[in-house]
Amino acid sequence: MVRCTHPGRTTVSELRRTRLLVIGAGPAGYTAAIYAARAGLAPLVVAGLQPGGQLTITTEVENYPGFAQAIQGPWLMEQMQAQAEHVGATVVQDIITAVRLDRRPFRATGDSGTVYEAEAVVIATGAQARWLGIPGEKELSGFGVSACATCDGFFYRGKDVAVIGGGNSATEEALYLSNLARHVTLVHRRGELRSEKILQQRLFAKENVSVVWHSVVEAVLADSSGRMPVARALALRNVNTGERSELPVHGVFVAIGHDPATSLFKGQVAMDADGYILTEPGTTRTSVPGVFAAGDVQDRIYRQAVTAAGTGCMAALEAEKFLAHAPAEAPAAAAY
Repeated sequence: MVRCTHPGRTTVSELRRTRLLVIGAGPAGYTAAIYAARAGLAPLVVAGLQPGGQLTITTEVENYPGFAQAIQGPWLMEQMQAQAEHVGATVVQDIITAVRLDRRPFRATGDSGTVYEAEAVVIATGAQARWLGIPGEKELSGFGVSACATCDGFFYRGKDVAVIGGGNSATEEALYLSNLARHVTLVHRRGELRSEKILQQRLFAKENVSVVWHSVVEAVLADSSGRMPVARALALRNVNTGERSELPVHGVFVAIGHDPATSLFKGQVAMDADGYILTEPGTTRTSVPGVFAAGDVQDRIYRQAVTAAGTGCMAALEAEKFLAHAPAEAPAAAAY
């Protein structure tokens, strides 16, 4: 137990010590836990606000190796958790609200009040796609609305789709989809794209790609005639004229960027201008010895479940090596 004294009150919090603390429970976090547990590190995983990460809102997964048929994202995450626990990891349903990484042992405080103390830490809190926040977007997620063409584009072969955005991500998504879909419409609120010129040249050279300029999406419209509602069209508004129109589509891909879930670690580990944790090339090592970053928190390019799992494996192996050579340090005094 840790006794914390504040002006006018005294609270008692549980203290849990572990050799390796994994913060986040998506493919990266669970894979790190599996490898660390098999190495005898008895890792403790704090699952966070959305255990399982973005795969928990993905209905069908066809590109994760080892499964001939499409699998459900939530089911895959349940299996990863079960595997991690089976080999010796402990998964805790808590949300880390504060961390201290300036000295070992590292400390993290949960929303429950529990204080976690660890000799090494794997940050695997993931990233989340930015959404438009319009009617129909959330309701039709997985039923015509997606934020990942690489993940879901396969389901729209020979169909009409729309991509929302104007940067590199949107242009790359449109290019990828142009090889699968019958027609791709890029919707952008401005009169020119912000993506690299070479990407624009490739996009404009595609015969099955068109651009709707100076337009914003006001809603994703549903077809509710079947067993489940699915996307049927976009409600558009021209920002210059105010004219409204509908764009019939089978799929909608929102590509306005991602935000890594790293605000908790700002000022404690090195990050780039967009908040992604910087790691040494070819490793998961951060600027703080003993702290490793895996998955979408440090991957701004691929953001796939399989690449996240790969870096989770790397982080565990590197943490094992670090702990084998790093001298043990006395627990730090509680600071409140």
